[in-house]
Amino acid sequence: MTSTQYSDGRQETRVENYTKFWQKDLGKEGEADNQNRVESYTDVVNGYYDGATELYEYGWAQSFHFSRFYKGEAFVASLARHEHYLSAQMGLRPGMRVLDVGCGVGGPAREIARFADVNIVGLNNNDFQIQRARKYTKKAGLENQVSFAKGDFMKLSEQFGENSFDAVYAIEATVHAPTWEGVYGEIMKVLKPGGVFGVYEWCMTDTWDPSIPAHKELAHAIEFGNGIPEMRPLKQAREAMVNVGFSIEHEEDLAERPDEVPWYYPLEGDIWKAQTAWDCFTVWRMSWSGKLVSHTAIKFMEMLGLLPKGTYDVGESLKVAADALVKGGQTKLFTPMYLAICRKPAFSEN
Repeated sequence: MTSTQYSDGRQETRVENYTKFWQKDLGKEGEADNQNRVESYTDVVNGYYDGATELYEYGWAQSFHFSRFYKGEAFVASLARHEHYLSAQMGLRPGMRVLDVGCGVGGPAREIARFADVNIVGLNNNDFQIQRARKYTKKAGLENQVSFAKGDFMKLSEQFGENSFDAVYAIEATVHAPTWEGVYGEIMKVLKPGGVFGVYEWCMTDTWDPSIPAHKELAHAIEFGNGIPEMRPLKQAREAMVNVGFSIEHEEDLAERPDEVPWYYPLEGDIWKAQTAWDCFTVWRMSWSGKLVSHTAIKFMEMLGLLPKGTYDVGESLKVAADALVKGGQTKLFTPMYLAICRKPAFSEN
């Protein structure tokens, strides 16, 4: 089957084949399905983001992540504060060379570069997102401070060399890795001795029990709706960091904070919960009428050849994602913001 390669880096068959990595009935998902996605994680992730990136930008922002909200806080202000908080917790300082693992279209990299006055290299394995990241960064006048590279985060040391960054961060990205030990181990290698790694990790919480069918099905819905090969429990992330040699200086599930406004409120589609007048539009886009309008438009654009075949199906998976993430947040079975600040030993123990 020939694949149409678009000038913007997307591949039609990757988008079209994305949904085929899951059973139509997510309740029938088995270990073989999980293993297939893990082994094909590059195709899973690229197929998803080839189809979902523009939908993310339309429905969310250029920063593809969640955040905590204060009462009355604007949506985009909350996203920026979440990025500033990570930067501050990591202790980023002017002039540092920093790696953004899984940088999306570069929203956090641009924000953190401005906030901490650091030099950032954004890593991404998706050509479409890299092109958009470079375009937005040029428009922002940050080309001399923020750059982007295509690569596999399971082969960081091969691409950049060991001991090459003062700091590394990942914002809701390393959940896409086939194993946490693999990606965290590569991050450890490219960090200079004494360097810091900060992460917001997507996890099923430690109250999640995969032996309970409803819990397992929730995890599969999150995977399917968000291009994730396999969801794993928080304790496994913590263990992986320690296993590869990091010392954890601070950790916290920020979703456990007793916030009056929950992190998932924009996904609920209730405009009465919008924190500012402008945010009504953001929240509306996740309402039933907002979804109807946008998904109908996507269907027609795909029929006209303006979007790759399969984009509509990826858009439909985002509906599954929204429902699953809200349910995961309400039941405390899922968190998108397990924060860990880790340090590479300053001296070798050998």
